[in-house]
Amino acid sequence: MVVVLLAKRRWRTLLVLRRLLICAIGTISLMAFLSAHVARLPAHTSHKLPKQPENGFQNLRRERSWMQELAPPQLKNPTVSLEWEAASGSLVSDKLWKQPPNRDYVPCTEPSSSYTSPPESRGYLLVYANGGLNQMRAGICDMVAVARLINATLVIPELDKRSLWQDSSNFSDVFDEDHFINSLVDDVKIVRKLPKELPSASRVVKHFRSWSGIDYYVNEISSLWEEHQVIRAAKSDSRLANNNLPPDIQKLRCRACYQSLRFAPLIETMGKLLVDRMRSYGRYIALHLRFEKDMLAFSGCTHGLSPEEVEELKTMRENTTWWKVKDIDPVEQRVKGYCPLTPKEVGIFLTSLGYPSNTPIYIAAGEIYGGDSHMDSLQTRYPILMNKEKLATAEELEPFIHYATQMAALDYIVSVESDIFIPTYSGNMARAVEGHRRFLGHKKTILPDRKALVRFFDKIEGGTMKEGKNLSNRIIEIHKRRQGSPRKRKGPIPGTKGTDRFRSEEAFYVNPLPDCLCHKELPYMNSSQHIK
Repeated sequence: MVVVLLAKRRWRTLLVLRRLLICAIGTISLMAFLSAHVARLPAHTSHKLPKQPENGFQNLRRERSWMQELAPPQLKNPTVSLEWEAASGSLVSDKLWKQPPNRDYVPCTEPSSSYTSPPESRGYLLVYANGGLNQMRAGICDMVAVARLINATLVIPELDKRSLWQDSSNFSDVFDEDHFINSLVDDVKIVRKLPKELPSASRVVKHFRSWSGIDYYVNEISSLWEEHQVIRAAKSDSRLANNNLPPDIQKLRCRACYQSLRFAPLIETMGKLLVDRMRSYGRYIALHLRFEKDMLAFSGCTHGLSPEEVEELKTMRENTTWWKVKDIDPVEQRVKGYCPLTPKEVGIFLTSLGYPSNTPIYIAAGEIYGGDSHMDSLQTRYPILMNKEKLATAEELEPFIHYATQMAALDYIVSVESDIFIPTYSGNMARAVEGHRRFLGHKKTILPDRKALVRFFDKIEGGTMKEGKNLSNRIIEIHKRRQGSPRKRKGPIPGTKGTDRFRSEEAFYVNPLPDCLCHKELPYMNSSQHIK
């Protein structure tokens, strides 16, 4: 009997100890789980954006309320997104933000051992840089190479003041003039103005032939020095071929574009401030949303617009004399993939790719046509929509606000520095930013396949397809190879001999800038062999 009682007592003791052990293990596991996530919170979560004024700049553009709102009430603290991301673990997939492989392709800009200092100048090259910011940037880089080819002294280019934007900015307002001159001292002689003794010198205005190769400049253009001391390039854009140029000339163009032509210090400082403030929300997407009035009028794209808006855009196109094409079929444009994605379509696209609704998005664009009426759908899906006007105060933006080129430069900086860049249309900025991000290590750039996406969007509107796993899988599959990883260029089509950079419509959209990359274990190749 005594033995039985002792056995029962031992059994009860074991049960109690077992329960205590289970509780202890559970407590330890819970503490470990919580401490792991707390440790992952970023150190800068205490950062707060400066308090925004409730009048001033916001009141100037009250009609664009989506642009002027601060973060939504539930997201007033920018660290909310960071904390959610840090504490969610598997809910935020690193795969969404993972950079594409660079396959050992690196910037290739150093001149060869045979490269010499610039030879004696034969005259002065004046340049009128036409177009918007990125069109001018590319043109200026081309003209640096042209000046080297024709042994010219380059005069600091004149920026476009006559185009649609009516921007009065000078070169030094947009770019760091001193750095531009000094960084190219071993390549091309550059002066700020023509010498005083040359105003009456013999000069010629020349429209350089588009996409011209080295022979055109070395032979035809250089022969002008026999009669003239000054050559003025009437336009700078698209004047130099991308293919079959001497490697050192190609490298010079790359150095000019990515190392010498940097923005003015005031713009650089403001741009970095905007980047820092976007980073306070966590990893972010820069969305180049080409849904501005001039873009829609020029392209003839009217999907999702009201009859009144369609008529307004048509009138604008007809009244803009330098837009040659007036009669455009908007349905045909869209089906062929020639139209920018609408804000609503962007929302469906991002959701299908898997980006959660708390993803911070920077809108790199001018005034969105129709404002709230077209932004509501995207704003509902992704509440953290930011732009210059939301991230900066009226006082901070005052030096730039009246200059379209300088405002575009701020968008350029935030876009290049973003974790992911997504252009909704393949314009000059889209191609320039894509090229710059490739140069910086093939940073992730998702290029929407607009032609394929339109078919899905139309099926959704027609009720024959729903958003969900099936749509998501198909869109993800289509864009697996459209995320900025290196790919081989095909080179010029037979017979062009490198005189036409844009060999086809598709090539126009995917080949943004000259080749500036080469494999780190291979010698420099000509551009028809390059990976871009």
